[in-house]
Amino acid sequence: MNGDRPTDNGHHPRAIVLHPHRKFANGSLRAPAARLAEAVSLARAIDLEVACADLVSVTRPKSGLFFGSGKAEALGESIAERHIDVAIVDGALSPIQQRNLERQWKCKVLDRTALILEIFGERARTREGQLQVELAHLTYQRSRLVRTWTHLERQRGGFGFLGGPGETQIESDRRQIGDRIIRIKQDLEGVRRTRNLQRASRKRAGLPVVALVGYTNAGKSTLFNQLTKSQVFAENLLFATLDPTMRAVRLPSGRSIVLSDTVGFVSDLPTDLVAAFRATLEEVTEADLLLHVRDVAHPDSAAQRADVMRVLAELGIEPDERAIEVLNKLDQLDVNEREIIANQSARDADSAAISALTGEGCEALLRLIDQRLSSSREVVELDVPLTDGATIAWLYRSGEVLSRSDDEQSAHLRVRLDPADRARVQRRLGGSA
Repeated sequence: MNGDRPTDNGHHPRAIVLHPHRKFANGSLRAPAARLAEAVSLARAIDLEVACADLVSVTRPKSGLFFGSGKAEALGESIAERHIDVAIVDGALSPIQQRNLERQWKCKVLDRTALILEIFGERARTREGQLQVELAHLTYQRSRLVRTWTHLERQRGGFGFLGGPGETQIESDRRQIGDRIIRIKQDLEGVRRTRNLQRASRKRAGLPVVALVGYTNAGKSTLFNQLTKSQVFAENLLFATLDPTMRAVRLPSGRSIVLSDTVGFVSDLPTDLVAAFRATLEEVTEADLLLHVRDVAHPDSAAQRADVMRVLAELGIEPDERAIEVLNKLDQLDVNEREIIANQSARDADSAAISALTGEGCEALLRLIDQRLSSSREVVELDVPLTDGATIAWLYRSGEVLSRSDDEQSAHLRVRLDPADRARVQRRLGGSA
């Protein structure tokens, strides 16, 4: 499936987006209208022409059609009148429900998981990203088997949910899918080993890793570009970043860190997708510090925060222990709203209010990162022979040199170091540190 995805008639597929909500549901932080708006954004992210978007009240999902028979029939009539090509149901459909709705509505039906997988299929650029998305896709589709698998040999993005030549032999499909899943897992195991070696190398070099996490479209890539002076793709798109990117950043103390931009989270992120992206998400689990980037201008900012916390918990991460909350998009707030966010940030030593777009607050954020990474550091006094230029250079690189005075033979330094680096320099200097 290519990026433009025109149909045989030369137009973009017309879509209806339906968000089923329970009349008496309690405990949700997000209003149904906001959930519907997000589903519409997801549909537009793969260039669907959204002709209609509706909230559909559902008391209890029905096993056959998900919706009640009368509601399903009425929706079918609306779909026919609007010449809809694709119906998006912003929820989880069973294979039977999907197939029954397709037969009744006479159009392609995608649930939320299939829609997110389709977006990921188009966003992945590196081989690693493509493998991880394909693994999630195959795991999801294995129980459905509604299309042939000729797309496995395709060279372009996407996974063909919106097209395909039709049914094929189920047993043959199942074998082909199973064989492909085994091969992908083997390839991804190699990716994990490579990443482990890279992490070990960074630790040996004394480079802490700071990972950006947050809801999709919260501004992580814009912040990454602002702090690293890079040009990573950053647009007002859901899941604009899928493949992890790393760059070195120098902190105000002179210390260097590795900043990692990661895939954005979303509410109801498919479990298969989280599992498939384990190799990438290990960068988050192994990071020394997390920057949780929040879009404070978004009306559902609190709900988005809760969704990110939920995914991090699934990864076994307790973010409050090693996270800075970055309150982003100050530039989109009015004066009163900015004052509220500024006061909130001032009360919380582990948060920073910024605009990644304009750079406002980013220097203060770097100082806060510096402070957090230095909290476990110790100040030591060292005498290093002037002839040992390699150790002196290493101290400037790995620690924070607070003062230095030289005599004819030695450099006398006060340096703030991590405990591991202090032990390392003790070995270099023969235990004199």
